[in-house]
Amino acid sequence: MSVYDKLSSLGITLPPVSTPAAAYVPFVRTGQLVFVSGHIARKDGKPWVGQLGAAIATDEGKQAARAIAVDLLGTLHAAVGDLNKVKRIVKLMSLVNSVPTFTEQHVVTNGASELFAEVFGPEKGAHARSAFGVAQIPMGACVEIELIAEIE
Repeated sequence: MSVYDKLSSLGITLPPVSTPAAAYVPFVRTGQLVFVSGHIARKDGKPWVGQLGAAIATDEGKQAARAIAVDLLGTLHAAVGDLNKVKRIVKLMSLVNSVPTFTEQHVVTNGASELFAEVFGPEKGAHARSAFGVAQIPMGACVEIELIAEIE
């Protein structure tokens, strides 16, 4: 099954690339690697704001991370032209806007990791990963994730 067939079966439509909010580009391709800049969580087209462990529970944070993964896929598609060329999702770095006592950043980030495994399969979608708790994210967003992918 192609990546696009899988996305369709999941009811996912890829969004267009977002305009960067600062002095950076949405992605950089070097050799066989594509580095996708951090994407913040969005809900209804606006930043999905709040802190995990305060206004936002772990399950909602996980949904936010999944939403980011969809946006990352849209940018990755723009970078390579065909998601079927993705050889592997190499690494995710996840920043979770959280109170000091919140310790489930890894569970929140699973929202993105699990989607990549669904879309690309267990071998291509499995990746190295970091998940950090941070005091704040641009625009007050609850989660930000960046991605590195290897392309055929």
